[in-house]
Amino acid sequence: MTLARNIFLLLHVIGFIGIIGALLSQIPKNPKRILGGAMHSALLSLISGFALIGIRSSLHASDPANWDAPDHTKVGIKLIFLIVILVLGYKNVKKPFVSTKIWATMVGLALVNLVIAMTL
Repeated sequence: MTLARNIFLLLHVIGFIGIIGALLSQIPKNPKRILGGAMHSALLSLISGFALIGIRSSLHASDPANWDAPDHTKVGIKLIFLIVILVLGYKNVKKPFVSTKIWATMVGLALVNLVIAMTL
């Protein structure tokens, strides 16, 4: 079970790096675009995040001394931010350009998501 957790954790991190990388690649460009890779990466993070919660819950149920229960508040906040990123992205991915406000909001939410993951 820990092997599955590690694989999904790696996929989750790869997905997050893909979101940040695709969004930050637009820094020098004007007008900015939302790349499809950012959306695919966001979906990868979403799916692997759900898998991580399920695995963590199962590990906690089988061995609560070694595995803490998932922090559902933290997961809920991260999920809301990721859903907002997905909604903004999919509404604007086919447009030839997006406003800097939308792009910056997506970058900001992704970075706050990273801070929440690392601190809470």
